[in-house]
Formats: sequence, C-alpha cells, structure tokens
Amino acid sequence: MERQPGTRLAVLNAGGTSLGYVNTGEVSRELRGTVAVEDGVDLATLNGGRAVALTLRKGLQQRDVNLQNPQDFPALTPTPCLVQTAQSAARDRLLTLSQCVENGPQTLALYNADRSLVWTTTLSVTPPIPSTDIPPTRLAVRGDTGIIARAALGGGSEVVVVSRRLQTDPVQDGTPLVGTPQPSAAIRDLAPFGDLIYAATDSGVRPLLTTGVPDAQTAVAAFGNARVDRLWAGLSGTRTLLAAWRDAALSGNGTEPLRLWDGTRTTAAPDVAQFANLRDVTLDLNGNLYALTPTTLTGYDTVLGLNQSTWSPALLLGNLNDARALTWLVSAP
Repeated sequence: MERQPGTRLAVLNAGGTSLGYVNTGEVSRELRGTVAVEDGVDLATLNGGRAVALTLRKGLQQRDVNLQNPQDFPALTPTPCLVQTAQSAARDRLLTLSQCVENGPQTLALYNADRSLVWTTTLSVTPPIPSTDIPPTRLAVRGDTGIIARAALGGGSEVVVVSRRLQTDPVQDGTPLVGTPQPSAAIRDLAPFGDLIYAATDSGVRPLLTTGVPDAQTAVAAFGNARVDRLWAGLSGTRTLLAAWRDAALSGNGTEPLRLWDGTRTTAAPDVAQFANLRDVTLDLNGNLYALTPTTLTGYDTVLGLNQSTWSPALLLGNLNDARALTWLVSAP
C-alpha cells in the first residue's frame, strides 16, 4: 500500500482563542505555530489535508497547513453568529449554522470546499418546553442537501431537510427547498458514514430515512440499543470508521468508553479508551484515531486495535487549556 504522508493535527485551544498544530512524527510534542483567533468554534479538513476550515463566530475561514494565509468564505448578512459546522463524508461541502439569540432564527449556509456559496436560508424556531436533557441542535450534509435536527416543542427532536432546487424547478432565485419539520425521537448527534447519515439516539445508532428522521426499525447492531450522545466518522487507512461515545456527565458513570466500528463487525470495539469529557475525535489516513479532551490529545492505532485489541495509546499533548476542536492535516514538507 502506498505510504501516506505524515499527520499534522490542528487544535483549537484556549476556549477557541488559540489555534496551533502538533506533528505526530516528531519527538518534541508541543503545540506549535500558534496563532490568536477570535471566537473559534470548529475545525474541518480541506483539500486532502492541505488546508483547514476554521469556523469562527463571525464566519468561515480557510487556512493552509501552517495555519496561515486566512481566506474568508463569502460572508453572510446580517453579521452571523456561527455556532457549528458539519462536513460531508466526501469533504466537498460544509454546512454551517448561525444563531445569534437562543431560540431565535437559525440561518443555514451551504458552501463548496472551494469556498463558493451554494445556498443559504433562514428558519424560524419554535422554542421547546423547558425540561431536563433537551436534545441539542445538530447538522449533517450530503451533496447539496443539508439536514438540521433540533429540539421540538413537545419533546424529542424535529428534523428539517434543506436541498438545492432542481433545474426543472420553476423557481430559480438561488433559494433552496425547505422541507416541513418532521417530528422525531431525540437526536443527540449526526455523522455521515459512507452513503448514509447516522443519528445518535437514546436507543442506539440509527440511519436516517429520506425524510431525515432516524429509522425506527433499523439500528446498527454493533452499537446495541443503549443511548449514544456523540458520533464521529472518517476514512482511516483503508476503512471508513464510526466512533460513538455516551456523555459521562449525563450517564453519571464518571467515564464512558469510546467505541469504534468498521462497518462490518458484529460488535463495535468497546475498549479504545475511557473518557470523562471528550471534546472531539478525528481519524487520519494512516489508520490512527485522535481523541481530544479539554486538557489532552491522545493518539490510538486503529489497525492494531481492531485486529489485536491493542490501541498503542500515545499522549501527544498534555497541557491544553479548554481545547475545543481537532482535525488532521498533511505535514508540511
């Protein structure tokens, strides 16, 4: 197999005010190339690992592997308040959400990886009845279609599917088609895996139907039927992997295991590591998984782990301060 280039990991640190990187192949393990950023929210890999998409509260930026040369995506108006961004499995689309007031209007914007705007739309919000454990707002994107899952008025979630208009549509004003909100069981997270979007629910990991709601009749048996709060997916080595985690703060167990599935095994590997607070996960092309907590960044070998249950954990960074997001890049020459 062709040798993959070395991995550089970009880390959004200090509560979203500092961006730096670590090269996994270097002996010296420290956050390098740090640059100050304002209200950083999220990170995503672009251009085969040669660039990073940085979500800031005020807009999206593309930066090179050295985290320099910021280039802005087309700005939204009025001034946005970006709160999260989702990326397609093919890494060719970015769906971002702006919401400036809690329970206020939500603006969705879909971008191509080349920073061009595909569509934008604003959705009204009906605030849910206050209760404990309200489902979060989560995004997913596949092609020119975006999906938003959010808390519903009467409990559980509702899902809105937004898609680009066909060329045969008589309306060609640049606005997308916005579907009617569909009631759903509570959705805790969304992640693209192959040709499907999967939802983390209170009864396991379930694929979304074409309506956008989780399939009540089908669950990923490898994860069982217990609640899942977070999902991460990515191509790692020669396999697409799906990682799942139950929020330990909600389960009351102190820590919860990060589990990993390769799409074929009957049972997800249950023993990657235990986490009390897991902020982000990324999977690189060399077959490694990297897990970010508020203070640490640790790497795991998925090839050894899935084949031999030996994950070879390696602490890459141990002195982070309220780290928020993580993604992989290709090391600069």
